[in-house]
Amino acid sequence: MIVRPRQNWFLMLFVWNGSVLQSIIPQLVFMGAVSSLAVFTHGRVFGEKIPLNTALFTLFGLALAIFLAFRNNASYDRYNEARHLWGNMLIASRTLTSQMLCYLPDALAAAERRRLADTLIAFTYALKHQLRKTDPGDDLRRLLGPASAEALRAKAYRPAAVLNEIRHGLERHAGPGAAGTTRWIFDAQLNELEKSLGGCERIASTPIPFAYNVLLHRTVYGYCMLLPFGLVDATEFFTPLLCVFISYTLIALEAIASEVAEPFGLAPNALALDTMSRNIERSILDLCGRELPEEVAPVRPYQYT
Repeated sequence: MIVRPRQNWFLMLFVWNGSVLQSIIPQLVFMGAVSSLAVFTHGRVFGEKIPLNTALFTLFGLALAIFLAFRNNASYDRYNEARHLWGNMLIASRTLTSQMLCYLPDALAAAERRRLADTLIAFTYALKHQLRKTDPGDDLRRLLGPASAEALRAKAYRPAAVLNEIRHGLERHAGPGAAGTTRWIFDAQLNELEKSLGGCERIASTPIPFAYNVLLHRTVYGYCMLLPFGLVDATEFFTPLLCVFISYTLIALEAIASEVAEPFGLAPNALALDTMSRNIERSILDLCGRELPEEVAPVRPYQYT
């Protein structure tokens, strides 16, 4: 995800990184070529004039705009829910850390408290790697040690296994004489983390139905390819300029919807999971009074992942 300071209206006209323009340039070049062909042939195909007019495109464009709005809303709902789930993880992690520091026996060794905090941090990184389908080995070894990290490699659902380990640890350190209320308090936050885990897995494993993507893709490109033949009589040599601009609007909206619909990916408009994972780690360590790692720095200007 690209995180940047607020820019004024003029600089926004020339933004390159983070826009989808760089990914749709081939499509725009193709639309420019089709528009130029329409101008060169005066709107004819194989010598026959295509009977299109601007009124037809106005009605069809309105229907297409409504469909694009539905597709973008569906994509943004997934993005927004994913961001809320990670926000809830931050809240539950802070709360659980505070409860562990306050409610576990005072006699519990500092090393055991440190281990529980590191395991909670490991859950965040395990989930991040599971969502991105990347190898969590380095982060797990750093937090849990080689033996525990190796044991987790055999697990298909590592975040769930880490949460289970946290629950075992809390039960073991709280002791058999711990009040039921204490167990309930710990379980309430662990359940919140499990809800966030399940919600993220649901989003990652349930894409927007493929038929919607196919229908929108075909409709957008069909509209853009027919548009110059309907405008050429009215706009003549300005047809390529107008059609490329209109095509940019429609094709870019489709591209943005596709990026936002996958909030856990590495696209410029996906969630900054590296930054959010580090923020959770820093928050937990800060409560424990331990040294904080550096915040995630941009890979390149304003680029965070």
